[in-house]
Amino acid sequence: MVNPMLERLWRIAPALSAITILLLLWESYVALSGIAPTTLPAPSRIWAQGVLNWPSLAQNTWPTVQATVLGFMLSLCVAFVLSVVIDFSPALRRALLPVLVISQTLPLIAIAPLVILWFGFGLAPKILLVAFVTFFPMLVAWLKGYEATEPDLEWLLGTMGAGRAAIFRQARLPSALPYFFAGLRISTTYAVVAAIFAEYAGAARGLGIYILSAKNNFRPDLVLAAVGVSAVLTLCLFGLAILAERIAMPWARFREPRR
Repeated sequence: MVNPMLERLWRIAPALSAITILLLLWESYVALSGIAPTTLPAPSRIWAQGVLNWPSLAQNTWPTVQATVLGFMLSLCVAFVLSVVIDFSPALRRALLPVLVISQTLPLIAIAPLVILWFGFGLAPKILLVAFVTFFPMLVAWLKGYEATEPDLEWLLGTMGAGRAAIFRQARLPSALPYFFAGLRISTTYAVVAAIFAEYAGAARGLGIYILSAKNNFRPDLVLAAVGVSAVLTLCLFGLAILAERIAMPWARFREPRR
């Protein structure tokens, strides 16, 4: 029997190898080309400067984490509540869904300054912007999942005297879970970026402000160090989404094809 830990390491080995090769090529190009660090710093310099400036980097990471987590929690609640309302009312579906689709076409670069203007430079506008960016993929996933419910299952529950709420709880909601977690994974990749963009528009602290300050001081090494931190935060959120899926749907692991 194969050790589960070794199996997991084997599955991520190609990705780790690709990242390692990319970093080595980057390091070699910088060393051999003689390009200035103010233009393209080597990965080793980015790491060294990130460690050296870690206190400041960590101080600016926490506000971004707060905005990301709270905004994402809000988007989870909004997406679920809206999906239930839309699923229960076809009239509301026809009224709300086009408006929600149009809302996602609005450029964030125009909305962010307005939200900052309306709600100030505190945490609230960052939370709202993160929620605005991340709720829609989950909403669409919920609705698609409800539609994928087996009609025979709903008919069977109906013949047993189940009402609309009971059918939703026992059939439509469980059927939508795989779709929801797919949308959740997509949303996690947007959350940190949305928080950083909101900080760009106006904030006292945060990775967005840190990146902006480093850019203005011609420190691409610190910019890329902050980008690396944001990537780690995104990967952590993605990992939590996978963990939540495995807890909520333990049977799904046995359906995954072995590669």
